[in-house]
Amino acid sequence: MYFIGGIKMESSKISKGANSIQISGIRKFYNKVIKVQGAISLTLGQPDFPVPDKVKRAMVRAIEDNKTVYTSNAGIDELRNEISKYLKRFNINYSKDEICITAGGTEGILDIFQALLNKGDKVLVPDPSFPAYASCTKLLEGEVITYGLYGSEFSIDFNELENKIKNEKPKFMVLSYPSNPTGTVISKEDNEKLHKIIKDNDIIAVTDEMYSALCYEDDYYSVSQYEDIREKVIVVSGFSKTFSMTGLRIGYVCAESSFMSSILKVHQYTTTCAPSISQYGALEGLKNCDEDVQYMKNEFKKRRDYVYKRLKDMGFEVRLPKGAFYIFPDISRFGMTSEQFCEKLLNEAKVAIVPGSAFGEKGEGFARISYAYSKKELEECMNRIEKWVEVQNNL
Repeated sequence: MYFIGGIKMESSKISKGANSIQISGIRKFYNKVIKVQGAISLTLGQPDFPVPDKVKRAMVRAIEDNKTVYTSNAGIDELRNEISKYLKRFNINYSKDEICITAGGTEGILDIFQALLNKGDKVLVPDPSFPAYASCTKLLEGEVITYGLYGSEFSIDFNELENKIKNEKPKFMVLSYPSNPTGTVISKEDNEKLHKIIKDNDIIAVTDEMYSALCYEDDYYSVSQYEDIREKVIVVSGFSKTFSMTGLRIGYVCAESSFMSSILKVHQYTTTCAPSISQYGALEGLKNCDEDVQYMKNEFKKRRDYVYKRLKDMGFEVRLPKGAFYIFPDISRFGMTSEQFCEKLLNEAKVAIVPGSAFGEKGEGFARISYAYSKKELEECMNRIEKWVEVQNNL
């Protein structure tokens, strides 16, 4: 029972799906920062860089040219064509008619899940991973089946994965590379193993590649590169991180026509079309902002290296992430749950990071630090954490 506007409401009036999910642990800790005076947040995947000037000017021009009306449900042709060309850089081939522009990657995820899931269907979700995958499954009254990511590289146990596909018979599996929260990228060898599993089994792969532009390795691997399984693969991605336009909500979904027709129907009733001016901004970004993207990527890499070294010097067990802008240190030696660790760090050191448990059971014993923040903020936070760790070591 709870109250809305002073009116008593019964929880039975709310759907089972909505009742089964919670506010994201990421936002939970972000929201706590304002209650702790002087605290600094390293919780969100929010680049501190401004939107590239060319993208800004393109959006202003779109407003001045009155391009503020509905676009087609799938998005403007020019942007879908440009995404098709952009994906070819990664050896991923989709035509403009196999691409739908969404209001951010999260809408794309929900659209895909709604198009695929019936009540009771099973979904294989990596653990640890972005909370939206499990929450969207529960919201739609599907059943979450997790497959673990293990060891210092947060790798798939392929025997476990194959057994779960065989025994649980999930309708689809989620992949997420580069990974939020671990920063892991998939290797060529593991990509080949996934390809074989998808090819040999009755399963669809939904691959979240939101951080594809932030891969620090020379080569990029994805199951969406294999033409012989393209009818079993759906890609979701976007430009929130690429062009630092998180609040402008622009993402996209790629799928062959048998999936896309249903995804488009869901998208139509979810949001009609992605924001028009954001579409024109993303179009300009793809055409003329490669230098801005490379600059941001280089800066993130410097920040990654800085935070990694500081954490290692403090005695944390931590791997060097190869993508995205998150680092996932092991905090188990402190003898606290990840939630207790982050609460204590926030209240005593005034630094907010996200408990690993927010990303699944196997995230317990870790914490996620976003290094998307400025070098100045990162330096101050690392100094505060170092002093706090020294106190803990002496207790």
